[in-house]
Amino acid sequence: MHYRDQVRAIFDKAPFITDLGLVLSDLGPGWCESVLTVAPKHLQQDGFVHAGVQATMADHTAGGAAGTLVGSNEMVLTAEFKINLLRPALGDRLRCRATVTLAPVEKGK
Repeated sequence: MHYRDQVRAIFDKAPFITDLGLVLSDLGPGWCESVLTVAPKHLQQDGFVHAGVQATMADHTAGGAAGTLVGSNEMVLTAEFKINLLRPALGDRLRCRATVTLAPVEKGK
């Protein structure tokens, strides 16, 4: 399976991601971009995009970026991540771009 198809499946086959409305927009070796059209369901009580939405977007897009570098018989699963939100997210559309900064190590090395 080509990495593009593999990453597309990461987005298309995750029910929470499709319910959220997160869409794969572009990708290449070691990077991935997603977009989200902001709806009222994505907002917290003060009208900003909920931090959980942003964290999910970051996590899943990072998984997509990593997915471009693994074999078709391998999978990507988040073990841990940290996010710092610098300001509230506003607008009609969010875009997330993730880039792999450390490539996977081959087994046995």
